[in-house]
Amino acid sequence: MSVDYLKKASKTAETDETQTREIVVNMLNDIRENGEAAVKKYAQKLDNWTGVFIITQEDIDKAAASLDQQKKDDIQFAYEQVYNFAKKQRESLLEFETELHTGVIAGQKLIPVNVAGCYVPGGRFAHAASALMSIATAKAAGVPYVVACSPSHHGGGIHPSILYAMSVAKPDVILTLGGVQAIAAMAYGLFSGKPADILVGPGNKFVAEAKRILYGEVGIDVFAGPSEICVIADETADPDIVAADLVGQAEHGYDSPAVLISTSQNLAEEVMKKVPEVIAALPAPEVSEASWRDYGEVIVTSTREEAVEVSDEYASEHLEVQAADLDWWLDTLTNYGSLFLGEESTVAYGDKTSGPNHILPTKKAGRYSGGLSAGKFIKTVTYQRLTREANRQIGCVSARISRLEGMEAHARTSDVRLAKYFPDEKFNLGESK
Repeated sequence: MSVDYLKKASKTAETDETQTREIVVNMLNDIRENGEAAVKKYAQKLDNWTGVFIITQEDIDKAAASLDQQKKDDIQFAYEQVYNFAKKQRESLLEFETELHTGVIAGQKLIPVNVAGCYVPGGRFAHAASALMSIATAKAAGVPYVVACSPSHHGGGIHPSILYAMSVAKPDVILTLGGVQAIAAMAYGLFSGKPADILVGPGNKFVAEAKRILYGEVGIDVFAGPSEICVIADETADPDIVAADLVGQAEHGYDSPAVLISTSQNLAEEVMKKVPEVIAALPAPEVSEASWRDYGEVIVTSTREEAVEVSDEYASEHLEVQAADLDWWLDTLTNYGSLFLGEESTVAYGDKTSGPNHILPTKKAGRYSGGLSAGKFIKTVTYQRLTREANRQIGCVSARISRLEGMEAHARTSDVRLAKYFPDEKFNLGESK
């Protein structure tokens, strides 16, 4: 395979997680033991928040009044896109019942979790769209009770645009809480009295670690890391647009990987010239500059098949294809969080308004997992019922397999039924070991 790295990342998305884990474990243990008192302590210490935690309608009305109509209309439009896509996902999941053998009825039921905890990050950006992605999707899936948390913005409560977006998505309770303390509060049912069955939503490394540690005790959406973008581009691509898209995702953080895979040496070299220019033109270029310097990569392959092989190895969170024959790429690529086909589609659209969810797998988790969807909130459970007559064969085979495995008690659950239902018959039930 002919693969040439014109630019290689000097760092990887992997970091020393030992200290982060230790901090989070200690916080979770403290909150598990001391409950709401510990949460209040961390909220004051870390977010400078000493106010009321449960948001009221008056708080929501105040946030709405602070936004102009255009902002509210935009949030409503984005909500409808996200909700309607999630609703279609839910409709695509099917229950069924089938007769596998005469008298053996088996089926599948789809049951939403009872309580979902949705985390909406604060920090450098006002993540209004993240509120829609998690809460609206949970509601579209049919979750009966949704708890939503977002941190205080500089000690002044939840950012108005985030709070308004949260309210539009209609959670059952909103809490002014951020970080590990928010994740723990939702997991343990603090303030709401409703422990979450699943925790979803992006966040910083402490939030991600808290979800990872709690996984098993509760469900989670994805194992999240720094945001990633990979662009596959051929000679037909516009280098200005490719450069803009790479920088657009590098803006997320100092450790956000941005990768270009191209079948065109000329296109790759042109993009490498333009990226620093795009970064320099930003009002605050420092983050994108560091991200591109340390995590940016440019790779040239000889064929599109090689480009697919390299891309599937990266399994990027966001994968853009700006190349000819888009259907071929759609049919051939296998590993990614979400796919953006053609110049007309860009990651920012998916992040904000186009509809598919922007909470996606990172750090190569796209090899085995998709992003947040209505299905993440649904338990696919099975059921079965048998007629007495069906016990003739099912019971005999089950008994024999159980005894083959050395599980005599299992076998006798078949024996007792066959003896009751067919008292005058003899069956081959295998030999006890």
